[in-house]
Amino acid sequence: MFYATDDEHPYVYDENKPFDWVRPSSVGGKSLVWGRQCYRWSRQDFEANRADGHGIDWPIRYDDVEPWYSYVEQTVGISGEALGLEQLPDSEFQPPMPLNIAEQRLRDVLAREFDGRVLTIGRVANLTRDMPEQGRTRCQFRGRCHRGCSYGAYFSTQAVTLPMARATGNLTLQDSSVVESLEYDAAEQRVTGVRVVDARTRERSVYRARIVFLCASCIPTTQILLNSRSEAMPNGLGNNHDVLGRYIIDHIFSVGANGTLDGQFEEYVLYGRRPNGIYVPRFRNLPGEEPELEFVRGYGYQGGAGRSPPQDSGGFGADLKQRLRIPGPWRASLYGFGEVLPYRDNRMRLSETAVDRFGIPQMQFDVQWRENEARMAADIVEQAVAMLQAAGATDIRQDTVAAAPGRGIHEMGGACMGEDPTQSVVNRWNQLHVAPNVFVTDGAAMSSGSCVNPTLTFMAMTARAADHAIDLFRNDAI
Repeated sequence: MFYATDDEHPYVYDENKPFDWVRPSSVGGKSLVWGRQCYRWSRQDFEANRADGHGIDWPIRYDDVEPWYSYVEQTVGISGEALGLEQLPDSEFQPPMPLNIAEQRLRDVLAREFDGRVLTIGRVANLTRDMPEQGRTRCQFRGRCHRGCSYGAYFSTQAVTLPMARATGNLTLQDSSVVESLEYDAAEQRVTGVRVVDARTRERSVYRARIVFLCASCIPTTQILLNSRSEAMPNGLGNNHDVLGRYIIDHIFSVGANGTLDGQFEEYVLYGRRPNGIYVPRFRNLPGEEPELEFVRGYGYQGGAGRSPPQDSGGFGADLKQRLRIPGPWRASLYGFGEVLPYRDNRMRLSETAVDRFGIPQMQFDVQWRENEARMAADIVEQAVAMLQAAGATDIRQDTVAAAPGRGIHEMGGACMGEDPTQSVVNRWNQLHVAPNVFVTDGAAMSSGSCVNPTLTFMAMTARAADHAIDLFRNDAI
C-alpha cells in the first residue's frame, strides 16, 4: 500500500479551513511516488522574506547551498535544459527529454509574443543516460512511474540511497518502528534517545544515539517535535517561544487553463509515454523587469500537450476499439505552482483530545490561503489563457479555484530556520537551537516556499547538514 489512509492515519481540521494531508505508508516514503520535478531555488528565493518582510529571514543564501545542489544532482541524475536564467539556476544536467511538436509551437509563440517568457522541458529526476555505477538504466518512456521503476530510471530510495547505505555495512532498517517523540536532557542540552512504538506489537522502546537526523517529512517531523514534551519544554522540543508548528506553507495548485489546438499538427501522433511535462519559469515580480503587481512573489507553470481519443467515442466492442484508435485533436495545458507567503498563524498543533491507534496525539491543522494567494491565482489563470490564445487554442477551459492547502503535497514550515532562537527552531546548519545534536532536514526547516518544487532543495540541505555533522563528530564537538 503506497498511500496512508485517513482511517488508519487520522488528523483534525476545521471544515471551513480544509487541509489535505497526502502521504505514503511504505518504506521509501515519498521518493516512491513523487513527481520527480527538480529545480534549484534562486538567490531571489532565499532573499524574499527579508526583501518583502514576510516570514523569517533565511540565515543562509543561494551560495551556501549551491555546491550541495551539484553534489545531489550528480547522485540523483537530473535531465533538463540549461537556460541561463537568474530566477531558475541551471543544474548539472543529463540530456533533456524532447518537446513534442505542439509544445515546440507553444515555446516559439511565448518567445515571440511574450517578452521574457520561456518554455522548456521539465527538469526531472528521470535518467536519460545510464548510470551503471549505480546499477541504473535510462528511462524507457513507459509512463508508469507510479508503479515503481525496475530500471531505477527515476530516483528513489530503493534505487539509489538505500543500496548505497546498505553497501556501507552500517545500515539497520526498522520498517515497523513508529517514532513517537525524542528524549531530551535539559542539563546537557541534547537529545539522548528516540522513543518508538512497534507498529505490530505496540511495544515501546528507546533507541540511543549521539546524533539524530529528523527527516520524517514536514508534518511528521513537526508532530514528533511537538510531542517531545518535557519538564523543561512542556509545549514541545524547541517550542518555549511558541514558534514550533507555525508558518505552514504549500503551493497554490490546480489553477490554470487548457485548450484545443484545432487543425494543428493533425498528421502527428505521440510516440512513447514521456514521464514528464513542460515548464514555464517564473516571470512575475522579477527585479527591475516590470511594475509592481497586486501580489508579491511569483509562480511558474507546468503542463504539456498531447492527443487522446475523443471522450465521446460511441460504439461498442470492435467498433469502439476502432474509434479509440483515432486520436482526437491536440490539447495544451498550463497550470501554475504559486508561492504562498509564510504566515505565522498558518499552523499545526497537537490535538488535545484525539489520538491515533498508537496513542500518539493527532495533528490539527489551521491553514488557509489569503488575499495575496487569491490575486496570484487569478493572474495564473489570466496569463495561461493569454498564452494559449496566442498559440491559436480554442475551447479554452479555465480552472480558477485553487486546491486546498496540502493538495500540492509540497508541505513546508513548522520548524523554520533562522538566526534568532526566539523566532525560529533550527539554525543555519539545520540543528535545533535547543539541541544541536538533532538535525531537521526536511520541509519542516523551510522558512519560505519559492514557487518551484522543493525536493531538490531538501536533498541539498540534507547533504549539507550531514557534511557539517560529520565535521562536528570528528572534532568531538557534538
